[in-house]
Amino acid sequence: MNIRELLQDKVQQAMLAAEIPAEYGPHLAPSKKAGFGDYQANGAMAAAKALKSNPRDIAQKILDNLDLEGIAGKVEIAGPGFINIHLSDTWLSSQAVEILGDKRLGMTPVESAQTVVVDYSSPNLAKEMHVGHLRSSIIGDALVRALEFQGHKVIRQNHVGDWGTQFGMLIAELEEQLEDGEAAEFALKDLESFYQQAKQHFDDSEEFANRARDYVVKLQSGDERILALWSQFKKISLQHSEEIYEQLNVTLTESNVRGESAYNDDLPKVVAELQSQGLAKEDQGAQVVFLEELADKEGNPSPVIIQKQGGGYLYATTDLAALRYRANFLLADRVLYFIDARQSLHMNQVFTLARKADFVPDSISLEHHAFGTMMGSDGKPFKTRSGGTVKLAELLDEAVERAAALIAQKDPDLSEEEKVEVAQKVGIGAVKYADLSKTRTNDYIFNWESMLSFEGNTAPYLQYAYTRIQSLFRKAGIEPAELDGTITITAEQEKALTLKLLQFSEVVDQVSREAYPHVLCNYLYDVASLFMKFYEACPILKEDVDNATRDSRLGIARVAAQTLKTGLDLLGIETMEKM
Repeated sequence: MNIRELLQDKVQQAMLAAEIPAEYGPHLAPSKKAGFGDYQANGAMAAAKALKSNPRDIAQKILDNLDLEGIAGKVEIAGPGFINIHLSDTWLSSQAVEILGDKRLGMTPVESAQTVVVDYSSPNLAKEMHVGHLRSSIIGDALVRALEFQGHKVIRQNHVGDWGTQFGMLIAELEEQLEDGEAAEFALKDLESFYQQAKQHFDDSEEFANRARDYVVKLQSGDERILALWSQFKKISLQHSEEIYEQLNVTLTESNVRGESAYNDDLPKVVAELQSQGLAKEDQGAQVVFLEELADKEGNPSPVIIQKQGGGYLYATTDLAALRYRANFLLADRVLYFIDARQSLHMNQVFTLARKADFVPDSISLEHHAFGTMMGSDGKPFKTRSGGTVKLAELLDEAVERAAALIAQKDPDLSEEEKVEVAQKVGIGAVKYADLSKTRTNDYIFNWESMLSFEGNTAPYLQYAYTRIQSLFRKAGIEPAELDGTITITAEQEKALTLKLLQFSEVVDQVSREAYPHVLCNYLYDVASLFMKFYEACPILKEDVDNATRDSRLGIARVAAQTLKTGLDLLGIETMEKM
């Protein structure tokens, strides 16, 4: 149940009944200041300006036709024409009771489900995943989870880098090591070292370099032996990625992989079609499309090279082929790309050219959701002390180790098995939440101390808030499912928390629409903070609290726990019963 949508419909009906044209909407939003109601409709001002009337008179007409019987305790006009809606405690109580024990928290699946293709993570299989892949992987996965929770059909696409000239070098190196009796799995156990060995070999040996170049040609022409070696390399490289996804609690699997190689056969067709439409032209031996739509300040069109002078293809060609596949075979309604901000021009060129060439219909929403960079304490992109790339596997292992040391200090009474579980969930959750809680488009500073803190807007704080509620039920000796489902709001803190809990669906809708996971993070932090205020102001298990009040407050606590657990799960962060 979405309170905002319900009230918006009610106000819209009142505006139509007051003979206000339909194009002037309610402009309804949660109130930002205490005392101004729970929601505020601001549509009277815009309507009054257009109709050349007094906004308070327009607001009064809306109010005269507004039916919020049983929903609002009070509705009033404030200021120049704001309509403040104070929701009824009784109504809020009844809505909270309805979602008690509901894993979906009252959210019904969307009426018009879309097919949404989400392109995220996309590591280069020639190298191990590093911190640069973290943001794409976890932001993309949070959106996938939110969209699926709403009821959309989501198709994950892991557009891995599994093709290109470097693979000739890597295949030649793998072949040599296999000939020396090395098992492929062992040879590729450290991809970074393997890549460096291959590059060194390529630079030092002309014979090896020529063979590597020859293997590129054979690979691209479908030579069976070279393709078999390439497949072996790809399979083992993907296993490295899948281990990271499993540790990160990211839902990508091997079945979601559709790499650059998948579009190889379509690349000449893309170029031929662009040529036949008169869009691609030869320029210095290359095939180039000049986009007037993206011209610079001097009026120079934006060049998009789709085929190099030597006949090779570029990322733009592959991305156009992928977009054609997603539009015409997967039949996407929306295509979301989670690629860092440095690729903004590239994605803009691909989208513009795809539409210009009619590779995708106008009905499809093409969205590049860019993100900033993870920075070190020096304000520069996060690196190792020696200036190298930070491997994602090593970063996650360190997170778990640090969490384990912290847990051992804070709660030595946990069993060894519980300590291992909590360290894993707290460590990984802390890294993910520190990233997801920042506005996606911003850079952020990576800091172990702040992300593992049990205070403030962090994963450990939210995970602890959930376990604290669970401990309440253990102390009460009550299973949450045993509560009779009666909630009665009597205190200000009960109302504030209950109202926030009932806004869950509004937040999920916003995240899915705008692709900003930090909105959900901020909401969950508000829930946890309001719960702490409620817990301090409204005794639950004290002896002087009667059973009805106790059960009502335990009911609110149960919905709070459900909301924290479900919200964290949408972020890909796990909870635990003890901490």
